Amino acid sequence: MDKFIINGGKPLEGTVYIGGAKNAVLPAIAASLLASGISTISNAPQLRDVSTMCHLLRSLGAQIVFKDGVLTIDTANVNSFEAPYDIVKTMRASVYVLGPLIARFGKVLVSLPGGCAWGPRPIDLHLFGIKKLGAAISLDKGYINAAADTLHGAEIAFAKSSVGATGNVLMAAVTAKGKTVIRNAAVEPEITSLTENLVKMGAHIEGIGTSSLKISGVTSLEPLHTTVIPDRIEAGTFMAAGAIAGGKIILKNAEPSHLSAVIEKMRAAGISVKVGEEIIVESDGNILPADVLTDIYPGFPTDLQAQWIALMSVAKGNTVVEDTIFFDRFTHVAELNRLGADINVEANKAYIKGVDELKGAHVMSTDLRASASLILAGLRAKNQTEVHRIYHIDRGYESIEKKLQALGASIRRAPE
Repeated sequence: MDKFIINGGKPLEGTVYIGGAKNAVLPAIAASLLASGISTISNAPQLRDVSTMCHLLRSLGAQIVFKDGVLTIDTANVNSFEAPYDIVKTMRASVYVLGPLIARFGKVLVSLPGGCAWGPRPIDLHLFGIKKLGAAISLDKGYINAAADTLHGAEIAFAKSSVGATGNVLMAAVTAKGKTVIRNAAVEPEITSLTENLVKMGAHIEGIGTSSLKISGVTSLEPLHTTVIPDRIEAGTFMAAGAIAGGKIILKNAEPSHLSAVIEKMRAAGISVKVGEEIIVESDGNILPADVLTDIYPGFPTDLQAQWIALMSVAKGNTVVEDTIFFDRFTHVAELNRLGADINVEANKAYIKGVDELKGAHVMSTDLRASASLILAGLRAKNQTEVHRIYHIDRGYESIEKKLQALGASIRRAPE
């Protein structure tokens, strides 16, 4: 197990390349199961979660080569429809194979997912949508057992917007007989990317990018050939890094249209953000308080809540950050307070009193985005910060310490 050792107080200068989106590449890998043959996915990030999803597909019989950012996936010999507990438990996104496997085989056995250190994240909406398409579903000994002789189109109205459920139902519906309408579908860029990928494979989908998707089932699909969109959460994290550490950084391969809410809040916090072919973030380290309410896209993303709290911990005033997506996603707060932050949590709100300085200490990562928040705080803190249990960060950021080193940060990975 590794840790990060950070010596804070160094401004960041230079250019950082934003990699492919974790939350877009995982459903793309799952979608390759819908067709027999060789799919290619370019701009794929080298992440633990990507390795886990590839491991899962290999367990189903797929052959996968990952070289120079390109995933080559051969699904011709996929002969299993069981996603086992020992793989699925490590990553919630494994449940994305539910839709493609029942679409291709008419049956699927998927372990109930794990992979998060905080809070219940039920998959009721996934099962609701798959049932609507005609599958019989039972839960037995921790597994989802689904079967259908034929999937058929249906009207599916989600009680709340869900990225995972929208993706799973989309992948199941594209080869279902007849027409399917998904109402209150998620509109996150990662879902729009998945929808566009399915169209590349031959699916017939209307309403792309809206909350009402209309799918006309086709009899078969072709292998997928696509390029992964930029990771808006990685981009937002580096924007926050530039803001909290001070300096001037340039983000290449970031998509500003996916970051509108983040850019707006950055500017409200006194950070200079210039948008063109690149995103340029400039900060003198003086942060103004800016309240945040997380919400479904295009609102402020919950996956940047922890990073924003770290930034606001050194703002010139008081801030309130409310998470409307997950009510218990605040495990990073206690660790930030170890660095000298003044944060109190009540229900799903964090009340932050900005402090003049943070001081280095030993802190512990508890989940992926919490890890990022502690790194940001360490970049600002006086003296040395050690961030432990950093295996979480490798799930969603490719070589984050190397990218920060290239910007001038004093951060290194070391064995515990």
